[in-house]
Amino acid sequence: MPLPSAPDAVDAILAQWRRERPDLDTGPMGPIGRLKRCAALMERRLETTFARFGLSFWEFDMLATLRRSGAPYRLAPTALFSTLMVTSGTMTHRLQKLEASGWVERLPNPDDARSLLVQLTPEGLALIDRAVEAHVENEHAILAPLKAADLAALDRRLAQLMAALEAPPAG
Repeated sequence: MPLPSAPDAVDAILAQWRRERPDLDTGPMGPIGRLKRCAALMERRLETTFARFGLSFWEFDMLATLRRSGAPYRLAPTALFSTLMVTSGTMTHRLQKLEASGWVERLPNPDDARSLLVQLTPEGLALIDRAVEAHVENEHAILAPLKAADLAALDRRLAQLMAALEAPPAG
């Protein structure tokens, strides 16, 4: 992976902090700032692809979660919102929107008469299958500038960081 030839936006921020607060060790601001900036830039590119299918980021995420759960592409709302890391209130609102669009339906849970299951409709399944193909193609394009070895190394390092962030706090 070639190094950037010119300073980036994060370098400018770090230079400002070095000028204003030379007493601070701002080293962590570099990788964290770049991760945040990369996430924002990638989200824009991902959303462009989702928009081609009339989907927002969260709509794609919910439909994809149901799709990858396997046939019959059905989950309990609690499993869905814990996977997506949203509140139950947010989940209810989102399910209503997806249901109104005809992409999901709520069905009685045969194992628990007090609850419902969320399932992709045939229209929702066809939509997410088309959208995920375009999404994967887009992800390949986003990462194409990186050499395979660099991408593998980046993935390993990000997995290490994610594990550290997901670990319970010490003490």
